[in-house]
Amino acid sequence: MSSPTIYDVSRLSGVSTATVSRAFSEPDRVREDTRRKVYQAAAVLNYQPSAIARAMARQRTDNLAYIICKKGATILDEFYAGICEGVMRRANSLEYHLVVSTAEDWQRTPQRKQIDGAILAGDAEPDLISELQRQNVRVVLVNHVAPGFDLPCVVADEQDGVLQALTHLVKQGHRSIALLAGRFSSYITSERYNAFVSAMKKLNLSLKETNIAMCDRDIYSATRAAFTLLDRPDRPHAIFAFNDTLAAGVMKAAGRLGLRIPEDVAVVGYDDSTACVLLEPELTSVHVDCRQMGELCMERMTALVEGKTDIPRLTVVPVSLKVRNSS
Repeated sequence: MSSPTIYDVSRLSGVSTATVSRAFSEPDRVREDTRRKVYQAAAVLNYQPSAIARAMARQRTDNLAYIICKKGATILDEFYAGICEGVMRRANSLEYHLVVSTAEDWQRTPQRKQIDGAILAGDAEPDLISELQRQNVRVVLVNHVAPGFDLPCVVADEQDGVLQALTHLVKQGHRSIALLAGRFSSYITSERYNAFVSAMKKLNLSLKETNIAMCDRDIYSATRAAFTLLDRPDRPHAIFAFNDTLAAGVMKAAGRLGLRIPEDVAVVGYDDSTACVLLEPELTSVHVDCRQMGELCMERMTALVEGKTDIPRLTVVPVSLKVRNSS
């Protein structure tokens, strides 16, 4: 027996094939009583509208992409996986199909030409953004702001996060606070560095050049850089690190130098990753609600796909400080 067609539903419901198609692709444009007839006929016939036909009728595929734009990243990267969870939860509830990829793998992804929108997480290259825009793909950025592009961006409140961390350290009696900065994306590096300088001024703390060290994103580079801060007579009383991996490097260097945490040096990280409770002592860190960032990305993307124009260009997500024994 052949599968039922749109013509069968049309005959049984007593409406045109165009109305049947519209009842599935644009139900808001069909009267409720007419929709009911179409859906009842479809149920009797066990008719399932073609996904391809729906996409052609609506000129939408309902396919979205979540692309992690971080050099060397995998889809298991904890921070971006947390954002992806929020994106997936909201996408599933709205019946979107989600393709997850890294920027490095995107060109080899078969579905890359069949998407309505892309959420670019991290340091998205201008070439990738431009390519997607040429394909009429809607773009939302998360954890990044791209100069020269008028796009909705969802970011964490870096300024307040750093200020909360330094305010906590000052309340603990620390005045000499150092920064271990990581070579992250241009946006994050700039935002957290400027937030640190601003917070130091706001708290009337002196910022010594010798209390700033730069390193790569891995724990080994962080450990070496932390030695330059700690292995000297005038070492700082506390160190704020750009993320938890770098903070772990500080704790590693402190341990090798025989320094106690937090008695000899306090340590605060950023991101509140699972590593925080695995370290000893447990690490104080700025908590970023990655899931909420992902959900907000989907709100912005849904608005773009639906053709709305009053979409916020910058959405700043609040953060909070999780105080533990390292400070």
